[in-house]
Amino acid sequence: MKIDYTYALLWYIVFIISATVHEAAHAWAAKLGGDLTAYAGGQVSLNPWPHIKREIFGMVIIPIVTAFGVGWPIGYASTPYDPIWAYNHPRKAAWMAAAGPAANLLIVIICYLVIQAGVVSGIFLQPDLVNMRHIIDAGDGGQSGITLFVSMLFTMNLILVVLNLIPFPPLDGSAIISLFLHDNAARSYRKVISNPMFGFVGLALAWFAFSPLFQWVFLGSINIIYCGSHYR
Repeated sequence: MKIDYTYALLWYIVFIISATVHEAAHAWAAKLGGDLTAYAGGQVSLNPWPHIKREIFGMVIIPIVTAFGVGWPIGYASTPYDPIWAYNHPRKAAWMAAAGPAANLLIVIICYLVIQAGVVSGIFLQPDLVNMRHIIDAGDGGQSGITLFVSMLFTMNLILVVLNLIPFPPLDGSAIISLFLHDNAARSYRKVISNPMFGFVGLALAWFAFSPLFQWVFLGSINIIYCGSHYR
């Protein structure tokens, strides 16, 4: 498989932007909830460096290797928090978990609004075919740098929303479940899912569930953007 290194670099840049926003939202929500651990580490910030410094392998080494090796960045990031705070305030900890994918969803919505405004103004055009890096055409009928960036940003953040809402540990979706439990039940639940074995099993299940789930959500989202279209 031949890798286009320009696309690989752009995917990596979009990954860094999206992961930074995701982790900054976690840190900000924790601060609002009374846990200053991430704030003390400088992670209530849209500056990528504090997040990169915490997870150099997950945000730099692994995603660069995978982006230029297979054409797609695979990586991870994390936000520190006080486990005692999370135990004492399980609902606040659940809101912290929800803040990450919520921030990515906000970016998806912003991209949607940009696309709608661009289509109405004639700057953007609806493409004949769509894929993960091509959901809009430029006004001249081709794909420009801005349409490529908006397409990739939309897709990357939609991926992070869908992936992190899968309710398997250690993904954010598993922690969000605590919002629907009483405090004592939430504490017991958090204790169970913190077992590393559940994390390994959860990642394996998420790996198999993600692809068909994302394909359905992606095409559904595109058909919302271009209402009345029937992309398949």
